[in-house]
Amino acid sequence: MAALPQRRLGKTGLQVTEIGFGTAPLGNLYEKIDDAVAAKTIEAAWDAGLRFVDTAPFYGYGLAEQRVGEFFRNQPRDSFVLSTKIGRLIKPHDPGEEWPGVFKGALPFKPVFDYSYDGVMRSFEDSLQRMGLHRIDVLLIHDIDEESIGSAEETAAHRKALFGGAKGGGYAALDELRRSGDVAGIGAGLNLWEVAESLIHEGDFDCFLLAGRYTLLEQEALNSFLPLCAEKDIGIFLGGPYNSGILATGPIPGAMYNYEPASEDILQRVRQIEAVCRAHDVPLASAALRFPLGHPSVAAIIPGARNGDEIARNLATFDHPIPAALWTDLKGEGLLRQEAPLPL
Repeated sequence: MAALPQRRLGKTGLQVTEIGFGTAPLGNLYEKIDDAVAAKTIEAAWDAGLRFVDTAPFYGYGLAEQRVGEFFRNQPRDSFVLSTKIGRLIKPHDPGEEWPGVFKGALPFKPVFDYSYDGVMRSFEDSLQRMGLHRIDVLLIHDIDEESIGSAEETAAHRKALFGGAKGGGYAALDELRRSGDVAGIGAGLNLWEVAESLIHEGDFDCFLLAGRYTLLEQEALNSFLPLCAEKDIGIFLGGPYNSGILATGPIPGAMYNYEPASEDILQRVRQIEAVCRAHDVPLASAALRFPLGHPSVAAIIPGARNGDEIARNLATFDHPIPAALWTDLKGEGLLRQEAPLPL
């Protein structure tokens, strides 16, 4: 196995593989995965050379972190980079009482938002214990946005707890963990670049996980967010490079975009992009995985996987050669923004 290329993740100083391993599926996202299958998936990711792992307490209400820890605590600690998140405490919940959510067969817990100083510290310690590790490399604020939290009033209250609550708030806890060396970098994992940009103006962040907001279909983050990241040396790693499906499946009937059936406008745009890709004998999915890495602030992409076959498919898709003319033609047809940096 050849080592995967690595890039520096912003101001953290960490080197991460250009393709990482997103573990939301290991929390039984949308469907239950057997423990043995989950273990083999993680092993396949390791054997493929993926050395950047992103997880969260929210994924399966502790299940993904447990599964990650079961494998990675048996590997040399300096041989991989691990990211997890804060913002939700995972509280016991009677499994006889149904808890609505996207994680099927999750552990008997429920997530409770808490961005306070004490909440951050407890979440950090809980994650260490769930995984059986003594160190986390990157600690991210998770989903501090109205879409995730549910109302503008609650979101504002949680932002206040993060930046101005008791003991200085959750941000003060994150900064304390960074200054003490308990974590190498702090940031946020979000679905909206606008929210990430607002955080930059309130704290000193090293990196962001951005889900699906800088892709072949969406480059609005170039308006202000990505230039600001480049100016401040903030690293980006990208989840959701397929925009929740359509850039992997193509514009088929029922193709998903942002977790909903794609509109006709989106389907038509993907048809145009796919036609250019086909003219250069490049799979649409390969172009989707490679495009974000053209930006100098982007250190990695982290597609998820449910089994070893999906790991292998992600790597094969990622490794497909792409001629420079493909990117030139996409710009020439107005399908990519002119200022978008292109992969080498």
